[in-house]
Amino acid sequence: MANMAQAIRMALHYGEEKLGVREIFGEDVGAPLGGVFTVTQGLKTAWNSPLDERGIVGAALGLAWAGFRPVAEVQFVDYIFNTIDLLKLCGNSTWASGGKFPTPMVIMTPTGSGIHGSIYHSHSFDSIASKIHGMKVVCPSTPLDAYGLMLAAIKDDNPVLFLKPKALLRAKGEELIPGEPADEKALKDMIDAPIGDRTKWKPRWPDLTDFTVPIGQAKISHEGTDVTIVTHGRLAPVCLEVARDFEADGKGSVEVLDLRSLIPYDWKAITSSLKKTGRILFVNEDTEISNFAEHLFRRVIDEMFYELEVRPRLLCGKAVPGIGLSPVLEYASVPQKADVVRAIEAILAEPA
Repeated sequence: MANMAQAIRMALHYGEEKLGVREIFGEDVGAPLGGVFTVTQGLKTAWNSPLDERGIVGAALGLAWAGFRPVAEVQFVDYIFNTIDLLKLCGNSTWASGGKFPTPMVIMTPTGSGIHGSIYHSHSFDSIASKIHGMKVVCPSTPLDAYGLMLAAIKDDNPVLFLKPKALLRAKGEELIPGEPADEKALKDMIDAPIGDRTKWKPRWPDLTDFTVPIGQAKISHEGTDVTIVTHGRLAPVCLEVARDFEADGKGSVEVLDLRSLIPYDWKAITSSLKKTGRILFVNEDTEISNFAEHLFRRVIDEMFYELEVRPRLLCGKAVPGIGLSPVLEYASVPQKADVVRAIEAILAEPA
């Protein structure tokens, strides 16, 4: 099975061949590295930009306005903050022009903690991204969803921010990418550059086919009847593992709803699950103050109050300026599996 980095790479290749992508660029995106996480390795239209996040986003915006479908990368989301004004311009241009200036561009960037990257390589951008109105925001948790969401993002005439969970980029999927060989070693030999001299290396791409995950459509990754977890990105596999453990141990039936898209989000999926379970927990790794899920929390109370059996809960990152380098500090700053277990046990134990 492909890992997430390979899945995104295959989606970008499909975009080059079938969807008119002619410009893929960013810091170290081109040969020989192919990106810090090798997401752009072997792509024929990938090139290295200067170390200038504002220049990267500005160039992508200009290309989109000129009719191209660029895919640009900011090497780590921690360095995207100095582009906020440009991202806002990306987000509002189609709306402000009455549709005369479509903005078909993708900004992809690794987000979140989990790689012990300390203060400058562990930030979560979810909540701030959700406030850049007019820009769609997606964050996959599996390789197949990463492939499908990237194709959807490339096809979209609106700007899309594609958040890649850093900790999941080497995680393998449980489902094959359409056209991917079943033998993961064969895939590695085909599309992963060898260690050492790469001057003569060229990838041998599998016969990939179209597969689109609609932006704004969540998925139920685990069916349940007792409590709903609404999550996305890095913590979605953690919540899925907890749900499977609870089922195996007879401790409760946990439904896991993977949002996949933050903007637009799938409100219908959230409400349908809550009507079934009556209990809901929101889980993400962004900091607790002005957390994206606080909006969903408020809307649940406003619109679904009489469907709730107990109060809703939010499990998220601590309100700290950054993530410490020490694993102990990192684990204490963002939710871990044990925290999800405790939160679920507490919400199931509360009487209706």
